Amino acid sequence: MSTLPVIAAVDGSDDSMRALDWALEAAHRREAALRVVHVRQYAAWAQADVLVAGPPDTGEDPVLDQARAHLQGRAYAVATEYIGMEGVPGAVLPELGRDAQLLVLGSRGRGGFASLLLGSNGLAAARDAECPVVVVPRPGREVHAEAPEEPGPRVVVGLHVDSPDEATLSYAFEEAALRDARLQVVAAYPWPVQTWAAAGQVMPPVIDEVSVESETRVLADGFLAPHRGRHPGVRAETYVVPGDAAGNLVAASRDADLVVVGRHRRRLLAPARMMGSVAHAVLLHAAAPVAVVPPAPPAE
Repeated sequence: MSTLPVIAAVDGSDDSMRALDWALEAAHRREAALRVVHVRQYAAWAQADVLVAGPPDTGEDPVLDQARAHLQGRAYAVATEYIGMEGVPGAVLPELGRDAQLLVLGSRGRGGFASLLLGSNGLAAARDAECPVVVVPRPGREVHAEAPEEPGPRVVVGLHVDSPDEATLSYAFEEAALRDARLQVVAAYPWPVQTWAAAGQVMPPVIDEVSVESETRVLADGFLAPHRGRHPGVRAETYVVPGDAAGNLVAASRDADLVVVGRHRRRLLAPARMMGSVAHAVLLHAAAPVAVVPPAPPAE
């Protein structure tokens, strides 16, 4: 197990208290310390672009007092520390990921519009942090999908067979092992495939769907084989499905314990960190907590 802590970002909102509960259980499973952090936003006149974060504040903080009271009497004996900071939360929170094995936030904080599905701080952390980031949604999100055929704990992970990421798969297998859960691996393939012959003309696909599905399954099982070997106790099931990857992952999130998605790698012509359209859509609409995993470092 890593000796780094699990960090929960709180701001006094109900969303952040739900994230705190989730982080407490995660720290317990990992036998890790829990670090509760409240980043107080600079005043409007402060020059946030010059000074991103101030030093940790050990003074009184009502939000941290609320977090202490919220955790008081919990059954889990987890070493917990409380830290107050000042700065720009969207910049400070991702930086905290340098010294954490996991960063946990609620889907929205106190600020922003009530209609927002995902707050700016959660989006920034999921896009920029160097550790996996879990965003805990508000309860009651409706997902129009059939209930899972088999009850029990379940972790869902998306697998893109054209560009699989080892870090995402590793995290998903580890989470499933920690939770004694089955792992549902969703490998989506685009269908129907359309070929444009001329303006306004669409040619039928030259390959059949059965062949595409079969090749996708073979590739997926090949990528999963080493992870299955390292985690023989995890029952990993491959679900090869046609259509949009994000839509299939959102559908699979119904009654799931966690959905795991990967973040885009940096590219030569686009060096900035990118979330990726699939991860973004899953964060916005999934009914379960979503873990966004940074990509594995490129091979030498």
